[in-house]
Parts: sequence; C-alpha cells; structure tokens
Amino acid sequence: MVAVAGSSVFALCTVASAVVLRWVIDHVIDPSLRQGHVGTGAVLAGMGLVIGVGIIRAGGVVVRRTWAGIAHWRIAETLNGEVVDRLVDQPVSWHQRRPSGDLAARGGVDVDASVDVLSPLPFATGVVLLVFVSSIWLLVIDVPLGLFAVAIFPVLIAINITYQHRVDRFYTQAQSHLGDLSAAVHESFEGVQVVKAFGAEERETERLSVIAARLREARTSAVLLKGSFDALLDAIPALANVALVLLGAFRIRSGSITIGDLASMIYMFTLLVFPLRLIGFALSALPHSLAGWGRVREVLDEPVEPDPGASIRRAAGDVGVSFAGVSYQFEVDRPVLSDIDLVVARGSTVALVGTTGSGKTTLLRLAAGLLGPDSGEVAAADGARAIVLQEAFLLGASLRENIAFGGEFGDEEIWAALDAAEGRDFVEDLPRQLDTEVGERGVSLSGGQRQRVALARALVRRPTVLLMDDTTSALDPATEARVVARLRDALSDATVLMVASRPSTIALADRVVFLNDARIEATGTHVELLVANETYRSIMEAFELDRTTPEGV
Repeated sequence: MVAVAGSSVFALCTVASAVVLRWVIDHVIDPSLRQGHVGTGAVLAGMGLVIGVGIIRAGGVVVRRTWAGIAHWRIAETLNGEVVDRLVDQPVSWHQRRPSGDLAARGGVDVDASVDVLSPLPFATGVVLLVFVSSIWLLVIDVPLGLFAVAIFPVLIAINITYQHRVDRFYTQAQSHLGDLSAAVHESFEGVQVVKAFGAEERETERLSVIAARLREARTSAVLLKGSFDALLDAIPALANVALVLLGAFRIRSGSITIGDLASMIYMFTLLVFPLRLIGFALSALPHSLAGWGRVREVLDEPVEPDPGASIRRAAGDVGVSFAGVSYQFEVDRPVLSDIDLVVARGSTVALVGTTGSGKTTLLRLAAGLLGPDSGEVAAADGARAIVLQEAFLLGASLRENIAFGGEFGDEEIWAALDAAEGRDFVEDLPRQLDTEVGERGVSLSGGQRQRVALARALVRRPTVLLMDDTTSALDPATEARVVARLRDALSDATVLMVASRPSTIALADRVVFLNDARIEATGTHVELLVANETYRSIMEAFELDRTTPEGV
C-alpha cells in the first residue's frame, strides 16, 4: 500500500507538472517574449512551482521503488519458503517419482518468475490514476484535442491486451522447457563421472542442446512478438504527438487555446508514454509470471502424502522388526513384494539374500519408513531406526559434519562410531582427521571409506534397528567380517537387518531370509539353506566361482 501511495503521489505530481508548465509559459515565457520583460514575482513563483512539484514527484518515486522492492522480495522469500517447506514435508516416495532438478527449478527460477510482475505493479496502479486525472485535464484544456488524445489510450491498452494473450503460450512453454533443462543439467552433473568414464560428453551435449533449443525457440518467439509490440507502442504516441501539434496550431490560430495550453497537452501526452509502457511491461510480465506461478502452485496445491514412517506400529515383546502380509509394487501388476510375513527377534542379525529384483532393498525401505506398504503392516521396536544405503551419500563438508549430520554428538562419540565401522585408521591418517573436507558427494574418499563413514553416521545414533543395504560391498572380506563382528559389540541390543551377497558375510548372520520372485522362499541359517534350497545354493556357488576365478580365464 505504501508503494501504491507513492505511485499515486507521482501520478498527481505528473499532472501537476503539466499544469505548472502551462502557467509558466502563459505567465512567464510568453509575456517575456511578447513584452520583453516579466515580473520578478512571476519568475520566482514559476521557479518555486517547478522545484516544489519536482521534489514531491521525486519523493513519490523513491517511496514507490523502495517499498515495491521490499514487498517484492518479502513475497518471494515467503513463497520460496512455502515451496521448500512443502518439498520437505513430502515423503521420499513422492520425491522418487519426480526429477530433483525440476523440483529445484520450481523453488528457484519459477518462484522468481512468479513475482516478476510485482515490481511494476505499484507503478502500473498509479498509472491508472494518472490516465484518469490526465484525461480530465486534457479535456479541461480543450475538448476536441482532449478527445483526440484520450482516444489514443484505449488503442494502447488494446495493443497491450492483444500482446498479452498472444505471448502467453510462449512464456508457458519456455518456463516448462526451463524446468526440463534444469532437471537434465542436474542429472548430467550428478552423473559426471559416468559421463566421463564412458566418453559420453558428446551425447550429453547433444541431449542438453535439444532441450536448450526448445527453450530458445519459445523465448525467441516471445521476444520477436515483444519487438513488434514495442515498435507499436513507440510509433503510436509519436504519431499522435505530431497530430496534436498540427491540430493544436489550428486551435491556437482560432483563439480556442493558448500556446501554454498546447505545450501542456503535448508535455502531458509525452509524459504518459512511458507510464503507459509500464502498463505494457506489467502485462508483458504477466504471462511469464503466470507460467511460473502455475508451476509453483502445482507443488503447493498437491496434497502432502502420508508419511510412511507414521504407519509403522510399535513392535511388542522381543520383536525387533516384523512384517505381516506386506505387499508392495511400483507399477500395477508388477509386485516387488507379495504377502511377506517375517518376524525378526530383537537383538538378532538377519541377512536378506535373493536374486536381483527380488525386493531386498524395498523390504529395508519399508522397515525404515521410507516407503509405505500397499497392504499389510510393518512394526518396529521403540527407538531410532537408521538405514545405510548401498550408495553412500556424503555432503561436501567435513567428516565430522557428515557423521553428526545435524545431530549433537561429541568427538568421543564420533570416534567410537568410526571404531565400530572400522574407519578410525584411515581417518587418523588424514591430515585434518575429522575436519577433513571430503568434497562433493565424498569424491576424495574411496568407495569403502565412504561406506564406513556412512555406517558411522548411522552407528553414532545408537539405533535400536539398523538397516544395511549391502553397506559393506566395497570392503574386502576381512574388513567386512570385522565390521559385522564389531556391530555385535557396539549395538548388542540392536536388531540388524542387512542385505548381503558374500557368503562370508551371510554366514555371520544369526538367520538368513531368502527372497525369490517377490516372496520369502526359505529361512534358516546359511548352512541350513545351502543344504535345503537348491536355488540358494546355486547363487552362493556362483558367487564363490566368480570370486575365485582368475581374471582372463
């Protein structure tokens, strides 16, 4: 409202400046030219009017711009916060269905686009008042010339509205393509090591170029249309001013108006050209803002999906984790898990083994509350649940920050967690130890080191349920065996559910659950399953053969 008030002051002072110009010409300049002299009082009055109106008008500009800018950034901040909050509130399963780059664009460039129209809005509001008051003033000076000048306003507004309707689809397309490009670039940067390793730079460049070309085409179409629009807005007022001069000359000759009247009209009409352009700018920004606003609203209007973790019941008695009739599918008629019934005793270590795509990782994610079952119930013991994913994700920060990960843990607790994860030795060898910056996604560490840091991040929280998704796959068998053994000492009362493939690791588990074709095919110890289940035995034998066969044979 303050910005609109400042804009209104500017509008009234703009009309006042035309009135002052008329007075100065008729009472100072014209008498001076006709009579050769003018009174000092008239000169001082004219100077006072010009300076006074100019100062007040400048004050209106300062108020308008300052408060419009404050409002613009406050609204952008609020809207950005709402988008981020909504993204945070949505569960992991929701994020898995959407490109992260596109979501980042909606919280960034789309928010910026949606508030673009706010900057010229206070001025455009003031321009409405300016057009209304100036129209009255033009008609007061001379009705015929005033009607001619006022008739130009609807023409300019009609051009603006026509432009807005025609350019709207180009801005919508451009904003959509911008989201696609953001998602593609994010994906390409995330996979830069794969791109480099396979020499796919040219392929990625071509893929991004195609998306960028679509964006360029949409924006080029919008710019070409804007160029035509700007040319019309420049030409029409200029031609109208020429016509006003010609018609005004006849009106002066007939004695209907004075030179001051005509100068005031032309000055007033000239002053209106830029404000009317601002209305055009606001209307031209509107399609762009609407396109961004539409993409932002898609995120804000989508209901927050239920948190899968909230559906996990409290396990009773000595049960660590249990699954009762649990089924899950990513796609219709393609079950990942079907009617899973499993009870894991508290404090035990259970290995999940199975063929590729048998649902091992999905079962862990259900137990962690990252996914919710389509049917059935999941229960877990009270306390923290921690999952260590197969791909160890690290932030581009220090080792201490990666292990604490938002928690309040002392160095002693962090070192104890590293001890249990067999990570103390390599961390102590680093020049800055816990203060060592690991680089983006932990690029400065080896795969095994990243896995041990990720495991320490879970262990420092002393979870009652620890879920490990092939967490030690990058470790050598001896180190892996020590890690599993240390877990028993560090988390003696915790339930450990781990996806494993190495026979040496599986043999350390209290119990093995063998998954095949989305179901539990068999359970027992490693030795029992080797004897009783042919499919399980063939998988173990295949792994042993692959591990012992010399390279090149």
